[in-house]
Amino acid sequence: MRFYARKRRQAPAVIIVALIDILIVLLIFLMVTTTFKQQPALRLALPESTQAQKTGAAEAPPLVVSIDPQGVLRFGPDAKPVTVDAFRSQLADEVAKNPELKLAISADKSGPIGQLVRVMDASKEAGIKSRSVIMFTKEPAKP
Repeated sequence: MRFYARKRRQAPAVIIVALIDILIVLLIFLMVTTTFKQQPALRLALPESTQAQKTGAAEAPPLVVSIDPQGVLRFGPDAKPVTVDAFRSQLADEVAKNPELKLAISADKSGPIGQLVRVMDASKEAGIKSRSVIMFTKEPAKP
């Protein structure tokens, strides 16, 4: 009678180095794809529209002017408070740098309409051809 001795099988080994490499690649991917740009923290209740159009991603970003509920103007990427006269002079400087400048006005729906009119007048005086009002897009009601 012939008996075969069974060979012991080794337990499968997990290669830790390969797992660490994959985790590092995933970490690098997440770090590269995440944006770290901080947006100004200003709470606005924007009006809604069913006819608003979404802007394209390839366009140059517009210069943003915010009007809060108390009527305070906030200008530029840092959202610094400015007066109407200072806004006019800063806007003229920006138009001198870039004649094709676009202006986006972000006004609170409960803010004074007079400030919005002053901003529109100042932008027209500065020679800005493209102005838009930022608002929420509301889906139209389906029949």
